[in-house]
Amino acid sequence: MVEYVYLIMTDDGPKKAGIIIIGNEILSGKVVDANSSFLAKELRAIGVNLMRISVIPDDAGTIGKEILEFSETYDYVFTSGGVGPTHDDVTMEGIASGFHVGIVRHPELVRHLMNYCGGRTNAAVMKMAEVPEGAEIIDIGNAGFPLVSFRNVFIFPGIPQYLVKKFSAIKERFRCSPFYLRRLYLDAKESDIAEILNTVVAENRDVAFGSYPIIDNPGYKVVVTAESRSRERVDLSVEDLIKRLPKEMIVRVEKNDNQ
Repeated sequence: MVEYVYLIMTDDGPKKAGIIIIGNEILSGKVVDANSSFLAKELRAIGVNLMRISVIPDDAGTIGKEILEFSETYDYVFTSGGVGPTHDDVTMEGIASGFHVGIVRHPELVRHLMNYCGGRTNAAVMKMAEVPEGAEIIDIGNAGFPLVSFRNVFIFPGIPQYLVKKFSAIKERFRCSPFYLRRLYLDAKESDIAEILNTVVAENRDVAFGSYPIIDNPGYKVVVTAESRSRERVDLSVEDLIKRLPKEMIVRVEKNDNQ
């Protein structure tokens, strides 16, 4: 789907986030990334501005450089992948290198692994207890293995089922003021509405508009979205747009608060 975004919102109040997906298997196409899509939707639902998604290889130097840059730029950083007992699990090493700290075995993770393994461990298993010095452990209750955070970086596993459980357990700590969204389904081409839409966009700078062409749908050809943290501003801008559009173009209008 082709996407045309007419306005990028800037807001110093709500928090901004970046996502880093780590794994050669993603870059090679062996595995399809589901984690960034899940996190993007979840962050939007709780009012966090997702600013950037990066996909990088299992290389400690690259990981360290990318996470350091994200950490300095955004309020929250969410990483996925590169944590585990095997040779290519180098996320912790990369973070430590990027922030110039050492790697230590966290006693809480050691206890967890000892209990999980019934006291029988080896070097590969204990690698999962190694974290950047200064890292914190977040108890996520019955969602499985504890979550590791380092400063404003939250380090998630690459397996989607595990990531979903862990993020769902802590997501409320990131909640900001919500977005309000309305959608207009139009039986028209983008070229038919562009002039009207551009005028409404220019007169409603505090509302983010998007225009999305839909292919092979007999009911409508374009979906226009209007989004803001102010429900009133979204409603007023959409009402303005509806008044300007020919009535026969409008298939339906939907309101989705907090989406």
